[in-house]
Amino acid sequence: MNIKKQALPLLAVLISATIVDPAHAYDRNQFNLLQKSIVEWNSMRKTHPDLRIDLSKANLEKMNLKGADLSDANLSKADLSGASLDKALLRGANLSMAYLKKANMKGADFSNAWLKDANMNGAFMSSARFTGANLALANLRWAKLSGADLRQANLSEAILFEANFEEADLRGALFSNARFLDNAILKDSRTSNNTILPTGQPADGSWAARHDARFAREARSTPPTYTPPVETVPVMLPEDRPASGFSSPPVNGPEIKEVQAWNDMRKANPEMKIEMKEEKLGDTDLKGVDLRKATLSKSDFSSANLNNANLEGAALAGVNFRKADMLKVNLKGANLEGANLDRAYMKNADLTNANLTGAVLFGAMLYGANLDGANLSKVSLFDANLEHASLKGANLTDAILVGTNLDGAIISPATILPSGKKATADWAARHNASFTDR
Repeated sequence: MNIKKQALPLLAVLISATIVDPAHAYDRNQFNLLQKSIVEWNSMRKTHPDLRIDLSKANLEKMNLKGADLSDANLSKADLSGASLDKALLRGANLSMAYLKKANMKGADFSNAWLKDANMNGAFMSSARFTGANLALANLRWAKLSGADLRQANLSEAILFEANFEEADLRGALFSNARFLDNAILKDSRTSNNTILPTGQPADGSWAARHDARFAREARSTPPTYTPPVETVPVMLPEDRPASGFSSPPVNGPEIKEVQAWNDMRKANPEMKIEMKEEKLGDTDLKGVDLRKATLSKSDFSSANLNNANLEGAALAGVNFRKADMLKVNLKGANLEGANLDRAYMKNADLTNANLTGAVLFGAMLYGANLDGANLSKVSLFDANLEHASLKGANLTDAILVGTNLDGAIISPATILPSGKKATADWAARHNASFTDR
C-alpha cells in the first residue's frame, strides 16, 4: 500500500523542536529557504512576523540577498563577505562581529541595527541607512558610505581609515575615540554641533571647514541609548546536536575578544572543551588570550594581534594567520596543518612539536622561534626568516627553503632535511646555521 507523506507546514518546519544546548549553529531550515528564494523568504517573513530568525555564524559569503527582509535577525558572526545586500532590510538586526568585507549594501536599511565589532572593510554602502545603529569598534577601513544616513549612529572606536563619507549625513553621529577620522573622506558630508568628534568634543564650523564638510547648528539632542540584542536560546535540529559530553562556552559567556573575561572563564573552567570552527577574528586584538586545546579549524585570524597568546595543543588546521602579530605565541604541540602563516610575525614563538605539514610560511618572521621536533614537511618557507631559530629534531622533508634566512639557526643530527636525509655539520655551515650534537 502506498502511503503519501504529507508535507509539513512551512512554519512547523522552520520552528522545529527546540533543544537547549549552548553549542549551536544557525537554523538550517531558515538558511535553506533564504538560499532557495528571496521571494519565498520575504513572503514567510510577512506571514510570520514574530518568528525569530537565527542565522548566527551562517556562511552567506557571496550570496545574492538583494531586497531580503532580515529585520531583527540574528546574524552575529555570520560570513557575508562579498554578499549582495542592496536594498536589504536589516532594521534592528544583530550583526555583532559579522564579516561584511567587500559586501554590496547599496541602499540597505540598518536602522537601529547592532554592528558592534563588525568587519565592513571595503564594503559598498552608498545611500545606506544607519540611523541609530551601533557601529562601535567596527572596521570601516576603505568602506564606501557616500550619501549614507548615519544620524545618531554610534561609531565610537571604529576604524575609519580612508572611509568615504562624501555627502553622508553625520548629524548626531558619535565618533568618540574613533580612529583615523582625519584620514576619511568627508567632502560635503553634513555635520552639526550634535556630531561628536574622536576627542569627545562637538563638531563646529571650523572643524567642518578643515574637512570639506558642511556644518549646521541645531537644537542640542541627547544621544540615543544603544541597547544590546537580547540573547535567546537558539533553535537546533536533532541532527545538528553535538556529541554527548561536548562542552563549550556558555551562551551568555564572554566573547573571545573580551580577553580578560575570557581568560577568567577558562581559568574557572579548566576542563571545558572549546570548539569554535570558522570564527571570523581578523584584525582583532587578542593579545594574551587563552586558547589552549581549542578547536578553531578554518578560522580567520588574519592581521590579528596574538602576541603572547596561549594556543598550546590547539587544533588549527587550515586557519588563516596571514600577517598576524604572534610575538612569543605559545603553539606547543598545536596542529597547524595547511595553515596560512603568510608574513606572520612569530619572533620568539614556541612551536615545539607542532604539526605544520603543508603550511604556508611565505615571508614569515620566525627569528629566535623554537621549532624543536616540529613537523615542517611540505612547508613553504620562501623568504622566511629563521635566523637564530631552533630546529633540533625538526622534520623539513620536501620543505621549500628558497630565500630562507637560516643565519644562526640551530640544527642537530636529528633534523631532517628537505631531501629526507639527516642534517650534517657541512649542510649547516653552508646555510650559515649552527650545528650541535646536544
